[in-house]
Amino acid sequence: MYPRILVALEHSSADMSIIDHVRGLARVCNSSLVLIHVADGWVARNIEQLTLRESQEMREDRAYLDQLVAQLASEGFSAEAVLATGDPAAEIAAAAEREHCSLIAMSTHGHRFLADLWRGSVANEVRHRSLVPVLLVRAQRQTAGNDVCQPKPSSVDAG
Repeated sequence: MYPRILVALEHSSADMSIIDHVRGLARVCNSSLVLIHVADGWVARNIEQLTLRESQEMREDRAYLDQLVAQLASEGFSAEAVLATGDPAAEIAAAAEREHCSLIAMSTHGHRFLADLWRGSVANEVRHRSLVPVLLVRAQRQTAGNDVCQPKPSSVDAG
């Protein structure tokens, strides 16, 4: 049913909720996984136009994705990673088509009206842009030690 699943990650503890859910789905459907993180800092948004080098944040994002791919591969999954730059919703929707994915899986934070207005909702925007079905899983609070990888410190929640 879902031979190739795009798993959108934000490099935070919320990622474990969607990864845990997708593990079971991928086993049942014998799916390959494409992990994507969209770096959206200043360097990432301007890297091509200004021919910039990857920032430290982007290198950390790439290492995070590589670590997750290695973990999933050690569990028997076919997994690969994409580090994209720019607008997260646009890049996730485009990657689903470009990577020939049959499902986009991502976590949500359960924000309500004002929080979504202030922070924006990448999940909602992906849902509107994508021609591929979108699976949304509400992120669970992670306790210390439960993450496969340590989350990137962030003072602003991405969506």
